[in-house]
Amino acid sequence: MKVRYWYVILTYIIMQFSGILGIPLLLYFGIGDGLEPDKAKNTIIATWTVISFVAALPIVLFLLRQDIKERHRNLERSSKGEAVGWAFAGVIMAMTAQVLAANIEIHLFGIEPGSENTQEIMNLVKSLPLLVIVVSIIGPILEEIIFRQIIFGSLYKKLNFFLSGLISSLIFAVVHMDFTHILIYTAMGFTFAFLYVQTKRIIVPIFAHVAMNTFVVAVQTIFADDIERIMKQAENLQQTFIGGF
Repeated sequence: MKVRYWYVILTYIIMQFSGILGIPLLLYFGIGDGLEPDKAKNTIIATWTVISFVAALPIVLFLLRQDIKERHRNLERSSKGEAVGWAFAGVIMAMTAQVLAANIEIHLFGIEPGSENTQEIMNLVKSLPLLVIVVSIIGPILEEIIFRQIIFGSLYKKLNFFLSGLISSLIFAVVHMDFTHILIYTAMGFTFAFLYVQTKRIIVPIFAHVAMNTFVVAVQTIFADDIERIMKQAENLQQTFIGGF
């Protein structure tokens, strides 16, 4: 792996753990004062998440400036038209992969639908709407650079697609700390890796990832009340059936 890639990974790790120092700093400056405890906690976490991600992105792009300059030399890259086509197809593929993985979790492993990780993120977004920029755009950009371009890309030079995709996707899933739905994250990781291999353009899986996250945020925000109502109805229906036997 190239040295600059290790620096990028180190930057990402520092960003992930920077809250250890950043959150106390925000508390010192009075962020969250006057708010209810839960609201204050979410506001502080969301604020530092925005600060750390916004700070990390330009650093990562600076470290990868040579890759950005050399991208035009890659003659294996798909054309711009093909890249656009794969980008939009990738959104459909990612959604399909997520639905299939979710159904396998529900019907084969008995895992209940819904993600605590997603719910926690949406609670943070409600406390600080600016966090949407991180969840929908900056986060996916950094994740695709780290997990697809660097980790998957480096493994793919030595291993076949399946092993490279599996290892990088599992790491991608573990980083999200949502082990219950590790199959969904792994399926998404494989989809984005396929798009990267197919086009040789990291912007394609980035587009698909951004679109997926934006869609989830929009649905969770706009239809939050409807989702909660449907979930309650489904729970009541299940209790009715159980009670009938």
